[in-house]
Amino acid sequence: MSKLVGVVSHHEREVEELREDRNFAVAYLQVAMESLDNPEERAGGLIALRAVAEAYGGLGAVAAAAGISRESLYRALSPKGNPTLKTLVAVLKTVGLRLTVTQKEQVSEQQTKATNDSVAA
Repeated sequence: MSKLVGVVSHHEREVEELREDRNFAVAYLQVAMESLDNPEERAGGLIALRAVAEAYGGLGAVAAAAGISRESLYRALSPKGNPTLKTLVAVLKTVGLRLTVTQKEQVSEQQTKATNDSVAA
């Protein structure tokens, strides 16, 4: 099978775009990370983190800098992966990002009041 000259795969183009535009990479990961809540969509979030890792150093270099084996990183960021919090934080840190928490947009007033009451107590 011969490769067409000047043709790149979707994945290769995606990694290139992530590398070229840091703001796009951040927004891309923010949306993808929301999918981690849903087991049926979790693979998309892991694949997105893998693409960002490839864009910012490659999986081998990111794994080495994060202090984990390349094989473990490949497994953790595969569609069926289940990375530990330590792995997620290490990979994000290695590519110059960090894990943050935001309030879910559609939280009911009752849930918000209960949370505020428990924090105040």
